[in-house]
Amino acid sequence: MPKTKSVISVENVVATGNLSQSVDLVEINTTFEQTEYNPDRFPGLVFRLPTPKTSTLIFRTGKMVCTGSRSEEQAVVAINKVVQNLKKGGIKIKNKPICEVQNIVASVDLGGQIDLEEVARQLPRSMYEPEQFPGVILRADEPKAVFLIFSSGKLVCTGTKQEKDIYSAVKKLHTRLEKLDLMIY
Repeated sequence: MPKTKSVISVENVVATGNLSQSVDLVEINTTFEQTEYNPDRFPGLVFRLPTPKTSTLIFRTGKMVCTGSRSEEQAVVAINKVVQNLKKGGIKIKNKPICEVQNIVASVDLGGQIDLEEVARQLPRSMYEPEQFPGVILRADEPKAVFLIFSSGKLVCTGTKQEKDIYSAVKKLHTRLEKLDLMIY
């Protein structure tokens, strides 16, 4: 068990939605004020919601990508809310969106300093090139996650699809760093 408790904060959840039908992005853009569509620059339309504060990309194929939510549930709520807004605005939507979380990004504070040189030396699947990037990049297997580890004891965890996997991966890493005596409190 780690000596100190890790402080974990989910910063962003990326989720996809699929309507399984094509949609008219020009019609959506002219119907809604909170949209942005510039097909010469990007093929998707941006649909912004104030609550939950998210941005959802909508493509003409009916596929959507939602970013900015702070939980898995919030991402699904945002996608469904976009679809509700589209329906209210007169856009013909036949299907309920199929939603799936693709990635979760969390910031973590382990509460102590970390010896990055030793982390890179002792942990397999880690990479440290301080001239290129000020942290260690570590790829964890079980659960699958990628960590950006900084000497301050702060890290970024990404690559998980469930919040529980973040907590599990962080606990595992924190315990391992302490066992190898790589944490300084």
